[in-house]
Amino acid sequence: MVTEAQVWAALEAVPDPELPVVSLVELGVIGRVAVEGERVHVELLPTFLGCPALEAMRAGIEERVRELGAQADVEVRREDAWTSDRISEAGREKLRAAGIAPPPRGGAQLVQLSSSVLACPHCGSRDTALDNLFGATPCRSQRYCRSCRQPFEQIKPL
Repeated sequence: MVTEAQVWAALEAVPDPELPVVSLVELGVIGRVAVEGERVHVELLPTFLGCPALEAMRAGIEERVRELGAQADVEVRREDAWTSDRISEAGREKLRAAGIAPPPRGGAQLVQLSSSVLACPHCGSRDTALDNLFGATPCRSQRYCRSCRQPFEQIKPL
């Protein structure tokens, strides 16, 4: 019989389809895991309701759970909101290393997209500006560092 700890460890290996430098666990989109015999219930919290990667996430979760010898029941929880505060410290570091700035922590406090509170993941400068409201996906925006002159993406605060 599979344990909850084994499931969490297996899900650490499921990369986010749009940000493959972090796992779904590091991104904080796994809400809860419950094991009942050979069935594993996994709650998935989408980064936003229209996320086009939900099916890819679900397939990755189901595959990892199947490899453990169990059957996954993945529930997309639309009423439990994901926030960028759920990104783990390890996930934040991996995003920075990949040139993507995670929003600062702050609970329900939202950061304006045009503000310069976001540190450049390349040099750490806070002299940054919004370059384009949309990045590679709708949940990211394109920014520019005035200090090192490098572009970078930001995960939009939610």
